[in-house]
Amino acid sequence: MNQHAEQQILQWFDHFHTHPEVSWKEFETTKMIANILHDLGVEFRCFTDITGLIAEIGQGDEVIAVRADIDALWQEVDGVWQANHSCGHDANISMALGALLYLRDKPHRKKFRFIFQPAEEKGNGANAMIERGALAGVTHLFGVHLRPLEELSFGQAAPSIHHGAGIFLEGKVKGADAHGARPHLGQNAIDVVVALHQFIKSIYISPFDPHSAKLTKIIAGGGSLNIIPGLAEFAIDVRAQRNDVLTKIKERIDEGIAVLIKLYGVDIGWDWCDYTPGAEVSAEAEEIACQAIRQVIGEDATAQPVITSGSDDFHFYTIRQPKLKAAMIGIGADLSPGLHHPNMTFNKSALDIGSRILAEAMIRA
Repeated sequence: MNQHAEQQILQWFDHFHTHPEVSWKEFETTKMIANILHDLGVEFRCFTDITGLIAEIGQGDEVIAVRADIDALWQEVDGVWQANHSCGHDANISMALGALLYLRDKPHRKKFRFIFQPAEEKGNGANAMIERGALAGVTHLFGVHLRPLEELSFGQAAPSIHHGAGIFLEGKVKGADAHGARPHLGQNAIDVVVALHQFIKSIYISPFDPHSAKLTKIIAGGGSLNIIPGLAEFAIDVRAQRNDVLTKIKERIDEGIAVLIKLYGVDIGWDWCDYTPGAEVSAEAEEIACQAIRQVIGEDATAQPVITSGSDDFHFYTIRQPKLKAAMIGIGADLSPGLHHPNMTFNKSALDIGSRILAEAMIRA
């Protein structure tokens, strides 16, 4: 452990934690990372059209990369709507910078690339970075993320996180308003949404494949309680541990909505958005991460891979470049009450541990 490095990592975290910015608007975050890299004498590249940046140290044609997501959530915190790093991305930035700090003055046989990626919470930041050359020459890619207490406790680390796949649907029912006393003259949009809810619950997939589909938004009706609403907006959240299972559920929902249009004689418009693929973890990258964890904190602290229903656009990197050897390392931090909770807290000593594991994994790759 390097106390000077640990203090620096904590200072960086404190800054990012108190200056959160939402997806695609991480302007000051990008500027701060650029200033840190400049002060460290590290070459970096920003973009004219999006936030985020890429930094490199070392030499060689082969590249070992690490990705840190830099955006925050927009949520209500103690009654106030604001940007908030309950996602833990402020920690991810700090651990990636910490790994760079530990690697900067060491001899390198390969090039190390640090991808500071915007808009993970929107699910499309990874693709934007890929399109701007983030994976050029990359053979191995590592991510890092704090894990909630129920998955890992402080002092533990897992060599990979097996995220599930996720996608959202946003839709609108267009029927016809009617007087509450004459329902036969209208097309009640609420009836349609209720039928959709029942249909979703009747989609049966093997219980051996973790999955879920549920309505997460319904907006219908107005101030007058005697009007049957012809319009309704709705949203559906679909998740599955495997990408093919997600595709199957999505197709069934499309088929069900088409049937409801005919059954109720209404128009339903819908769009799928913010798709995030499930994890495609490289066994080689996972083993390298495992060796790094053992080296830094020992065999007893090396946990099994984490399997979680949450999702992360990190896995677009392997979907888009199948030969890439990638794994996201999970860091235990006694994180509670949970990720995305507005008052999420964790043991900050985990930041230095994560930084050292990440640096060791990059060296071993």
